[in-house]
Amino acid sequence: MADRRPVLRIITSAARESLKPLGLAQRGRSRLWIDDHEWWLGVVEFTPPRTAGSGLHVGAMWLWHDVDHLAFHAAAVRTGTEPFRAEDQFTSLALELSGQAAANVTALRKKFLALPDVARYLTSRPVRRGFLWDSFDAGIAAALTGDPATARDHFERVLRDDPLAPWMVQAQEKARELHVIAPDRDAVTAWVTQAVDSCRNKLGLDPVTLAIN
Repeated sequence: MADRRPVLRIITSAARESLKPLGLAQRGRSRLWIDDHEWWLGVVEFTPPRTAGSGLHVGAMWLWHDVDHLAFHAAAVRTGTEPFRAEDQFTSLALELSGQAAANVTALRKKFLALPDVARYLTSRPVRRGFLWDSFDAGIAAALTGDPATARDHFERVLRDDPLAPWMVQAQEKARELHVIAPDRDAVTAWVTQAVDSCRNKLGLDPVTLAIN
């Protein structure tokens, strides 16, 4: 079996070269790097396979989900894993992956430059059966940008799903609350601000003064 010990060191070195200049921060000594935009994160993971090596997963996380772990709510890219065979071979691979990560982080920044861009993206996605969070996120973004009719339509889709698990019950409770306040943009902003502040605290991120716009 390939020796795992050099893998993280090589990945970290390559990521520092490509991601640190963009302002991303490594999560401890992990394979995770984050691009902090206050109410959303760009998330980069050099995904570990069962044996030594790495793949890549880059996406956006909406912090209004108020969870205690990093997540990929809008994925930009995901690659298969490549094994570690030798230091020279894996160094070249790590540099290639970190370069891809940097390019995709830059693309996410352009795609989600401001809240209206996020709202257009989320509300224009095709409805996917069984993807409850798609409608939840689209509803929040629409309400934040002053489109209560679209927001309520998406929240109603969340409420039509059969709550087959506790997390679905919780999601529907939130959707029901947001459906009521959707016409009040200030109330929605306050709801989202509280959720984001809570999520940042759970993730150990620095507190910020949110400007959701």
